[in-house]
Amino acid sequence: MELSVVDVPERSRYEVSADGTVIGFSAYHLIAEGVLALPHVEVESSFEGKGVASELMRRSLDQVRERGLKVVPICPFAQAFLERNPDYADLVHAG
Repeated sequence: MELSVVDVPERSRYEVSADGTVIGFSAYHLIAEGVLALPHVEVESSFEGKGVASELMRRSLDQVRERGLKVVPICPFAQAFLERNPDYADLVHAG
């Protein structure tokens, strides 16, 4: 399964696709200059438990880092991912 993750700013989300079909997303919205809230992560049920949501988080956070932004993880999955992956701790907004 070939996964890709792209930012879709007009929909305020990162989308994950498998072989060209969108199968999930990580919603975001700007809450302050340079700070994105992450309120929701969702993957189609047939792809749950296969690491798709984690790959979506990893790749979207890599893009957030490249853009010089910070995040506020609201979604429980996003919070858990960041706790399990301390190499992304520098992206969490301190406020």
